[in-house]
Amino acid sequence: DINLINDMVNILTKGPIDPSVEVVIGFPAIYLDYVKSIIPKTIKIAAQNCWKVSKGAFTGEIAPAMIKDIGLGWVILGHSERRTIFNEKDDLIADKVGHALEVGLKVIACIGETLEERESGKTEEVVFRQIKALVPKIGDKWDNVVLA
Repeated sequence: DINLINDMVNILTKGPIDPSVEVVIGFPAIYLDYVKSIIPKTIKIAAQNCWKVSKGAFTGEIAPAMIKDIGLGWVILGHSERRTIFNEKDDLIADKVGHALEVGLKVIACIGETLEERESGKTEEVVFRQIKALVPKIGDKWDNVVLA
């Protein structure tokens, strides 16, 4: 909803932002260009997802190069909803992270357990497994990755 987006941008721009802190906020793909046109350049914008390759018949997916084409530098990958609702597995998320980094995007890589996994004492096991999948795809590009 455009009104909600405008409200969020207004809240973010009201207070002072510490210049030593990089602020990044994610928006749905359809609103990325609009938000870019109204948000101060000091606040970075992230796409909420992208695909693992640059070309092919992947209807509805967004290639990392498309995100760069509109002047953005960040993408959020592996969010809990992508893992649970869309059944994205660790290897797919790792592939997405690797490709996004290859084309020059910075990545917010989401990790974490479900409530059921937490309650059954599997938090450490799940987080370790998720990070282990990411490590080879990130390689030496850790400066461009935030784990969330």
